[in-house]
Amino acid sequence: MEKKQLINRILAVWLSMLLLVSLFSGCTKPATNSPGALFKAGTYTTSAKGREGDVKVEVTFSETKITDIKIISQSETKGLGDAALESVKKQILDGQTLAVEAVAGATLSSQAILAAVEDCVKQADGDVDALKKAAQKVEEGKTEKLEADVVVVGGGASGVTAAVSASDKGAKVILLEKTGVIGGASNLSWAGKFIDSSAAIASGLKIDQEKMIADWIENCHWRVDAAAIRQYVTKSGETYDWLAQKGYVTQFMNFFGEQMHLLPAYETREELLRKMLADSVEKNGQVITQATAKKLIKNDAGEVTGVIVQKADGTTLEITAKNIILATGGYAANKEMVKESFGFEGVNGGLGQNVGEGLKMAWEVGAKVPDNFGGQMLHQTLARSTDKLKAQYDGFQASYPLMLTYLPNFMNVGTSGARFRDEAATLTAVAAANTSAFQGPYHYVIVSKSQLDLLMSQGMNGVKAPKLPGMPPEFYLSWQDQFKLDNSWKDADKVFDTMVQNGDGFNGNTLEELAKNAGMDVNVFTETFKSYEEACKTGNDTEFGKSADYLLPYGDGPYYAIISEINNLGSVGGLLVNTKFQVLDEKRIPIKGLYAVGLESEGVLFNDTYVGNGVGIGYAFTSGRLGGEYAAENALEK
Repeated sequence: MEKKQLINRILAVWLSMLLLVSLFSGCTKPATNSPGALFKAGTYTTSAKGREGDVKVEVTFSETKITDIKIISQSETKGLGDAALESVKKQILDGQTLAVEAVAGATLSSQAILAAVEDCVKQADGDVDALKKAAQKVEEGKTEKLEADVVVVGGGASGVTAAVSASDKGAKVILLEKTGVIGGASNLSWAGKFIDSSAAIASGLKIDQEKMIADWIENCHWRVDAAAIRQYVTKSGETYDWLAQKGYVTQFMNFFGEQMHLLPAYETREELLRKMLADSVEKNGQVITQATAKKLIKNDAGEVTGVIVQKADGTTLEITAKNIILATGGYAANKEMVKESFGFEGVNGGLGQNVGEGLKMAWEVGAKVPDNFGGQMLHQTLARSTDKLKAQYDGFQASYPLMLTYLPNFMNVGTSGARFRDEAATLTAVAAANTSAFQGPYHYVIVSKSQLDLLMSQGMNGVKAPKLPGMPPEFYLSWQDQFKLDNSWKDADKVFDTMVQNGDGFNGNTLEELAKNAGMDVNVFTETFKSYEEACKTGNDTEFGKSADYLLPYGDGPYYAIISEINNLGSVGGLLVNTKFQVLDEKRIPIKGLYAVGLESEGVLFNDTYVGNGVGIGYAFTSGRLGGEYAAENALEK
């Protein structure tokens, strides 16, 4: 009996140990993959830096595949970056591959989720190199032929509007968009100018259109198409009502005497534009995304008769059409092209997919390169430090250097150390952007420790800021409750020291040390500073005529230099068009079958660069509406 009890006890202990081993093994990942397994089955979490912040993902694996990807948190741009995350996620899961190209216009967002998934693959003991080679099977060599009355190349504001208005006229329309997102730059913009819209007139704000036209032409030194300006000024108001009828309702705002119209809420814009397309274009034609136009088709008579398109899956589309409308958004993301045509080396704040393909296709079929080619939409000042500081401080603190670039109370110098403007130019977006870009790729805003002390104790009132920095609303929406003149700048000295440590600015205990650290000429900078301090004492800026109200003494160091850059929202022009938006050849004669709307045709409104406020979006919608109508009417007559 005792022997039997002993055996039972031994068995009980053995079973208990076996149960414990079983329990523990169920709660831990195996040390190595099972024979034939590609991954350690389980769920892994990590994050990677995107455009606007960290993208955190949770990736689940079986032993043979990636079964799920969850985006736990992200702050990427709505309608663009977040759409890219979903697009890349789908491609990874569908193809079981890391050989996925970044979504055009959202490269940083795409790279973030790819990097995060790659890290999870490593955690799961997967073969990253093998997954990078395991690309999706594409339909290489496959060609499909399609027909339409009108093909619109580009699905931004001008392209969507052109497609809808052409469809409304009875044309069969195919809209092509190279990314997976509809709306383009309009998804990022804040307002458009629709002159004398019904809402503007109802508010009591009416414009003297004839004076506006005359002043516009004169301010551009008469190097513009006066008929095109008149068309926009007299017809853009109608676009407001046209959009409202389609469900894309903008809100009128009297912006210091300007007739601005706020676009719908950011998160709703793409949905509204897609509904416009569904209600018109898709009833008789189609919308094809992730499809890039490669070449225009031309017949022996020189007429444009179609377009060759490459889809993301490798399929080639050969589309014949009576008319083609280019709405491809310009070339601002093509650094070499911008540098060659305009000499600008600042930041591309527009869409990464806009690299000039549409222009090149048009030039290849004989379109004239305009005499004023090269203009850009320089519109905002940026502090290079902002993105890195956002990872270390809250939004308000991270924006300390940025806010000072918008105030006229601080000395602005070029890379040599010399002043280059009356800093009151910072109060006007276009003036600030163009004066800076004219003198180099970036400039410095000079700040002293004494001035930081004033900011820390009294906020912007301490440095006599005339008003809140004129930044776009999207720059401060997340911390607008702190965006006040009397709000003290806590730890401003620490933030500026961090800016320097991050390599996005410079400092020095003396003026000479600051100049050396920033790469400025010591003599030029010290003489400039001496002259500026004298102006502050006398209230008389003999060099630039800056108002005494904005002359703020520097006091004691250390001294800081903020690296300030200019944001380019898009290129302007590249094709010459008439008021029917037909593209003109070298003899200024319309190329049959070819139209252009939006940025690529906007050069007819400006001399060497964009100087408007809200004109870019207003013209995009208006040129699209009118160009689509003209193209459809012409196509249906053929």
